Amino acid sequence: MQRNPLPTWLNDAPHEHSLRFRDDAEVTAHRMAPVDAALLEAHAAIDRKALRRYRLERIRQQLREHDYAGILLADPINIRYATDTNNLGLWVMHSPSRYVFIATDGPVVLFDFSSSRHNSEHIETLDEIRPATPWLYFLAGPRVQEKAERWAREVAELVRRQGAGNRRLAVDRCDPWGAERLVRKGLRLFDAQPLMEQARLIKSAEEIASHRVSMDVCDLAIARMRASLVPGITENQLWSILHGTNVAQGGEWAESRLLSSGPRTNPWFQDASDRVIEAGEMVCFDTDMVGPGGYLSDISRSFICPGKAATAVQRDLLEIAAQQITHNLDLLRPGLSFREFAERCWPVPERYEHNRYMMMLHGVGLVDEYPSVAYAVDFAEWGYDGLFQENMVVSVESYIGERGGHQGVKLEEQVLITARGAVKLSRTPLLDLDR
Repeated sequence: MQRNPLPTWLNDAPHEHSLRFRDDAEVTAHRMAPVDAALLEAHAAIDRKALRRYRLERIRQQLREHDYAGILLADPINIRYATDTNNLGLWVMHSPSRYVFIATDGPVVLFDFSSSRHNSEHIETLDEIRPATPWLYFLAGPRVQEKAERWAREVAELVRRQGAGNRRLAVDRCDPWGAERLVRKGLRLFDAQPLMEQARLIKSAEEIASHRVSMDVCDLAIARMRASLVPGITENQLWSILHGTNVAQGGEWAESRLLSSGPRTNPWFQDASDRVIEAGEMVCFDTDMVGPGGYLSDISRSFICPGKAATAVQRDLLEIAAQQITHNLDLLRPGLSFREFAERCWPVPERYEHNRYMMMLHGVGLVDEYPSVAYAVDFAEWGYDGLFQENMVVSVESYIGERGGHQGVKLEEQVLITARGAVKLSRTPLLDLDR
């Protein structure tokens, strides 16, 4: 079997005396993602002190309603919402080692790495920053039990001092041996996630402004992707434009890598690959983009790669998906229940039911958030009721593709619920059939 030759830069043996930086065309021809200064200015103009006050008070309202002495948060997204701090980003999502204690009527104490406390010292809502006591095995090794005991002792002491006799503590992420130690020290533990989801549900003016900046970055990235979509580009290359644009404007990460082309568009949920995109193929992607300030921009679009006109089948798939999105968006208003929404939603044609998207709608904030609204036929199995409210941000979903079909279409629109109904946050057209 004939093999492709190695790049020129790999031909030389890597002897110590000959090591050097690459200087071939793949290096010298590289161009960094340009920055839109207006987007940076819009992000800088957001009143982060007001944002922090609002988010902290939302949490404390929940704590008062549930009669908790305080809350202990280890989930990095909850820490971000509560404190507006972010340290080591994705690493702490799989290696939990930072945490924050918020007393219902008392101080906010952030436990962080002692070598990086300077990253959070400017946060005015923090009353104290203490060294964290991480007890995951990577950092504690065979001393896990000892470290867990030290951690539990410090947490229990904070509750004792700040709770005025109340020993009810909300906790979001805690391995069993840590939770067991807290219980032994007289605390009663409750799930923090429901109250955190409720706190995050209604957005302030500053949060809405953050969503708009994040979506403006997302729109810029999609426009660049559309302009770069030509036969011969790979899925990974196209996806990198979204990520590169986001990071260059101060954004952070993507929750997924969902981009597929041609036959890989059906079924949905396939990550970007090295597959080369050909003329006339369907290209579908879901942004799942955490932009500047940590706010999620979650929309989906499907394009036809230039070089061949869209087929009748492709146009049908696109237009049917757009019908679902448009119909369901028009239903949204404050006071509508989740069940009413499900019952009035656009009926998915039978031939597309098998591959339909897993939910019709979900909340959006720092990441995907409560609620997740089930189809009416699924309500008995895993649906739940609630009310849409003003200043919620949600994303409405559609995937249209037949079981065993050769292609499919993914569309999604993110909106702000206002007194007048749903207002789109993205300026990117839902359909692109003119190329």
